[in-house]
Amino acid sequence: MKKIAFILGLFLLGCTTDKSESFSGKLVVQGVCMNYVIQVNDIDFPKDLIEQKWSDEFSQIDYENVFALESVCDFPENIKEGDSFSFIIDNEKKNQCTVCLAYSSVPEKSVSIKVED
Repeated sequence: MKKIAFILGLFLLGCTTDKSESFSGKLVVQGVCMNYVIQVNDIDFPKDLIEQKWSDEFSQIDYENVFALESVCDFPENIKEGDSFSFIIDNEKKNQCTVCLAYSSVPEKSVSIKVED
C-alpha cells in the first residue's frame, strides 16, 4: 500500500505545471526600430534585470525600474506607448527577425519577455 501511495505521489508531482511568475509592465518609450522601454510595476521583479533610474537622452524624461525590450520579434503591435500589460520573463526566446538599426535611447539592461493575453 505504501508503494502505491509513493508512486501516486510521484505521479501527481510530475503533473504539476511550472507557471512562470507574471509581472505588470508599461510601455513608456516606443522608440524607432523596436527600441522599446518597459517600466516594471511590481516591487518583486528581479532588481538585477532593470535600471533603477534611467533618463531618456532625447526627451530628458527620467524613468524608474525600466529595461529595454530584448524580444522585439513578437511584441504585440496593438500595445502602444502608455499601455500597461502582463508579461513573463522568457530567457529561452530567440530573436530571429529583421529590425532596422536606427539609434534610439534605451537602458543598458534588456529583458526577453512574453506578453500574456
